[in-house]
Amino acid sequence: MNAPATIIRDLRGEFPGLSTAEGKQWHYLDTAATAQKPRAVIDAMARAMGEDYATVHRGVYARSAEMTQAFENARRTVAQFIGGREEELVFTRGATEAINLVANTWGRANLKAGDRILLSQLEHHSNIVPWQMIAAVTGAVIDVCPLTADHQIDLDAAEAMLTERHKLVALAHVSNVLGSVLDAPRAAALAHKVGAMLLLDGCQSAPHMPVDVAALDCDFYVFSAHKLYGPTGIGALWARAEILGAMPPWEGGGAMIDRVTFAGTTYAPAPQRFEAGTPAITEAIAFGAAVDYVSAIGLGAMHTREAALVARLRRELTAMNDVTVFGPEDSAGIVSFMVDDIHPHDLGTILDEANVAIRAGHHCAQPLMDYLGVPATARASFGLYSSDADIDALIAGIARTRRIFGKG
Repeated sequence: MNAPATIIRDLRGEFPGLSTAEGKQWHYLDTAATAQKPRAVIDAMARAMGEDYATVHRGVYARSAEMTQAFENARRTVAQFIGGREEELVFTRGATEAINLVANTWGRANLKAGDRILLSQLEHHSNIVPWQMIAAVTGAVIDVCPLTADHQIDLDAAEAMLTERHKLVALAHVSNVLGSVLDAPRAAALAHKVGAMLLLDGCQSAPHMPVDVAALDCDFYVFSAHKLYGPTGIGALWARAEILGAMPPWEGGGAMIDRVTFAGTTYAPAPQRFEAGTPAITEAIAFGAAVDYVSAIGLGAMHTREAALVARLRRELTAMNDVTVFGPEDSAGIVSFMVDDIHPHDLGTILDEANVAIRAGHHCAQPLMDYLGVPATARASFGLYSSDADIDALIAGIARTRRIFGKG
């Protein structure tokens, strides 16, 4: 597969953040936390904030109309990226807010005492805490699905656990720690069999593989722009049109209304009903630009390249007797590991001296760390700009760290 390698190699120069202040190569292996931004996205946001700037949905003057069109075009672009329609996509401040929106609208309207919510052991805190908060209000109960031996969500166990009392199943499409990929269609079938909804956390899937919400058969899908080479401060909630249309509003204010009087207020249809106040105009346009950029490269090619990098890194780490590698062999763009007796924070600090950036910690997944029996892991995560040179630098940095700690 020479084509993906050529594409990836040529793209690195389009990301100004991949060089140090001294002009040296920065080996950025923390894309699962946030992706670097290509010049095309930076330029799109700068234009939207500069010469193109105006408010949206309000002004009758030409530039406001043009900006409104650009904003709604971005919504269409982002929706189509995951196989949805623009009327099914709500702009949020990120995936975290998108999950909280579902919890506080659909959840408050549909959950009651004795109802059950199924999560998994590997969920990000953002797909745990909102459900704990809404469960405390509604009286619903949370169940936790275990993992298989190779650290994937155990759908056989989920099938045995699910009952007609379950109203929602909320799972990570791809784990942000382990890179394990959920069999989403099967998860949907299991949820729907008992009458439950399925919410997928797509933060780590949307940047790494083609997503089609119809094929996944989910009811809600959430993801963030900043992990998809776009800006921070914006994300998206996709929901089936009939579900979104029946959900009550969450926040009140301008833009989400139809008519306001002191006697009562009527609300705009979805998705505007869920976008109170002046929206993140420039961020939405840059979000659309990021989707265009990724789409032009091709998620299939990106996934093939990242899979090859994951396979090589797992192979080299597994060959080290004092390294434990977590997650399945076919993890998507993410490799978490531990070097025995070297805390991941120490490893990350020493790697930084060699211009290698990894994530070290619990990765906002403390229940998973407890399940694995470790306080933290080191995590290397790849993006469309990653290369074998980044793995070379990481392996060399691990060897140097071992020498510093007297281990080889």
